[in-house]
Amino acid sequence: MLFAWIVPAAIWLLVHFTAEACSKGNVPASKCPRGAAEICDKGTMTANTTSHVQPGTSISLSCQLKPLQYSEQCKIAIFFNSSELISNYGSSVSTGFLVRTYGKHMFTCKRVCQSKKRLICGIDIESGNPPDEPKNVSCIQYGTDSHPTCTWDKGRLTYINTTYVIQLSNGTDVLCVSEGSLNKKFGSLALSKLNFDSTYTVVVAASNELGSAFSQPLVFMLIDIVKPHPPNFLVEFENSSATNCTFFWHDEAQAQHWRLRYRPLTRHTWSTVESLNSEKCSLYGLEPHTAYEFQVSCKIHPERGLWSNWRTYQTQTPEAVPTGLLDVWYRQQDVDSQQQNISLFWKALSRSEARGRILRYTVTFEALGTRSPPAGEVHVTTQTSLTRVTPRVGYKITVTAENSRGRSPPASIVTDLGTQDLPPPQKVSAVATGNSSIFVSWKAPVALAASVSGYVVEWADTPRSPRPEPCPAWVKLPASNLSTVIAEHIKDNVCYQISVFALYRDRAGQAASVRGYSRAKAPSAGPRMYTTPWANGILVSWEAIPVSQQRGCITGYRIYLQKNDGQAAPEVYTVSNVSAPRSLHITELQPDEPYTLWMTASTAAGEGPWGNTQLLCLESAGHWMAVVLTCSFLIILACMCYIPPARKLLHSLLSVLVPQWQSKAIPDPANATWAKNYLSMKPELSLPPSLFLHSTGSFEEPETTQVEETLVKTEPPALRDKLLFGSGGNGDWPPASGPGQEELGYRALPSPADGEVYEQQLPDPYKRIAVEEHTQTVSEYITNPITDTAAVCLPPATGATDHLPELDCNPLAVFPTTFLTPILSCEGNLTLDTVKINCSSFTM
Repeated sequence: MLFAWIVPAAIWLLVHFTAEACSKGNVPASKCPRGAAEICDKGTMTANTTSHVQPGTSISLSCQLKPLQYSEQCKIAIFFNSSELISNYGSSVSTGFLVRTYGKHMFTCKRVCQSKKRLICGIDIESGNPPDEPKNVSCIQYGTDSHPTCTWDKGRLTYINTTYVIQLSNGTDVLCVSEGSLNKKFGSLALSKLNFDSTYTVVVAASNELGSAFSQPLVFMLIDIVKPHPPNFLVEFENSSATNCTFFWHDEAQAQHWRLRYRPLTRHTWSTVESLNSEKCSLYGLEPHTAYEFQVSCKIHPERGLWSNWRTYQTQTPEAVPTGLLDVWYRQQDVDSQQQNISLFWKALSRSEARGRILRYTVTFEALGTRSPPAGEVHVTTQTSLTRVTPRVGYKITVTAENSRGRSPPASIVTDLGTQDLPPPQKVSAVATGNSSIFVSWKAPVALAASVSGYVVEWADTPRSPRPEPCPAWVKLPASNLSTVIAEHIKDNVCYQISVFALYRDRAGQAASVRGYSRAKAPSAGPRMYTTPWANGILVSWEAIPVSQQRGCITGYRIYLQKNDGQAAPEVYTVSNVSAPRSLHITELQPDEPYTLWMTASTAAGEGPWGNTQLLCLESAGHWMAVVLTCSFLIILACMCYIPPARKLLHSLLSVLVPQWQSKAIPDPANATWAKNYLSMKPELSLPPSLFLHSTGSFEEPETTQVEETLVKTEPPALRDKLLFGSGGNGDWPPASGPGQEELGYRALPSPADGEVYEQQLPDPYKRIAVEEHTQTVSEYITNPITDTAAVCLPPATGATDHLPELDCNPLAVFPTTFLTPILSCEGNLTLDTVKINCSSFTM
């Protein structure tokens, strides 16, 4: 026990005295005088302390001028960093100063003459700390061929120049090396090359003007401080197994001990293998198709020395045959009596079950209930769903997953048409738990409970997606589980349709469904409703609120009906069966009474706002009766028109009720006198068309001929050519007016220049107008083709004109040539569908 204390003490004393000697030889630390002084040419400045002090030291400063001849009387003053401390008249001055801060303090003595200052002398005092004892001394050598490096903590800052020296001793010789690092907190120094057989002692000595300090001695052998370089290694996987591998490594220092650690990149914990004495190592039970990180380290001696840094290597293990069983579910829907639509869904295998990248899925359909089982229908897909239209029979469906190394075990399910005999679970309920999850519970089926092999809980948004077969979410549970918490794809403020199936071996029985939600709010909008008169009331129908505005499961609707007088509270009709058709018949409405109708929807969180409003008023029964009787009479009348006896009777009845003038026959224009005259003169009027039309090859605007209108006042007998319309009983044309008839005034025909459509009208008086003959060519549009005289019948104009000789004018001459052209081309009798007579100018 005594030896354990004596040996370290002896070593410390040896090193201490050796360090003292090394310090004296390498770090000259001359003893400072009791006071500092600066002697200058003009005077001397002194301090009662050394030039290095610690904070809190009080200093006495004095300045003395040399005996020189000065011509003027001036002050002498002491300054600290340009700030005056004291001044007076004379040859000397002194003052005291308390050092409070670290660093250099500059004191100067100056002679002040009026505004001029002349330097006499100065002195610098530095404030700092003595060095602390160096701590955490350590030495390390990287690799076997490099030099060791020692480091230590310097302690607190000294603020003054401090020297650090390492004294290295091997028991006989002492080597002192000064530090050259400028780091104020940590010291570092490289030593000369050492050998593996010696024991070394290291002491760090620190010194400055305020004191010195020594670290505790560090005793070591080179093998204790050597840190080898990380080894190089290689990983090889076995061809027959993707979970086994072998490591090979080597090190330049011929290390004798290694350690290995590894982990999947998705984990944070390491698996470590130590105490390896060879350059080869085998690992077993790795996960296939998984990225791993491997690290290897080494050291020279198993019990002494330092471990090297880790050498890292990352790689992925090979694939292996899948081991997981696919989770398969289906939906079945009848297309018709002969075909059905089967939609299959399955969940992708987990990474540990797939053991590689799944390349494809193989689905096999085997029909059930056939005498000779046919070859299964095989489908290959890369998706996790498959939809097929098949004959309406039961099937055994198997699904496998395949990667580059093989296939997974087949997962099978039976789709049987006869599921009515497989009862559903009982008392299914869904409770909102918040945090995007729903608690679902149920009871086992009353019958065949012993045959249940498990349960399937399926959920999907309501209303479901408009796609024919949306992919549902489901979970399979063992028969012992009668509840579960569903959280996959569950969102707050969304209503879900939850169905629970009992599995009878591989067959799914009937479903028991319930609606559920994780968290709900009141709807953000109301339903849009429509009203239709129905019986003695109205039929109110409405559309479902959009899913994004329902914000939970709709629990009911409320329809409000209020009279517009506002005197009574609105009547409320509650619809709690939300699965029924969205309509309600409201009766006992008062006729001719205006009402206002609106509607709201509710969830478990409360009632939402109104939807649209409707203003309605039922008409009284009398109005409806009149409409019904009118429609009935028209229908009966239409039916009678299709029966000949009834149609004849109706015609006789109408002939009695209709006025007599309605039954008069319309005169035929073909029997008129002018029409018969026209037929007799037709050959003479048939002229070649070249007289009326220009050549189509050279169409030119016809030359305009000036025509003078002359109004002639004729005697009454000259009115024999006038056409009159009357209402004679026999329908013949009435005779012309007699001599005693009153003369009528002239009225001009409207001109096209007036902006109106020119219509041929028969004026009340026909006047014969003679136009002087001209030897020039007359326009074909006004020439009378019957006579050589250019005579036309024009309406009279106002004003006085000269009387011209009367010419016999054919009554047809009152029509322009352009109007006669289509008449002359008619064949046979002249009928009303050919001639149009404007009778607006005749008086009945």
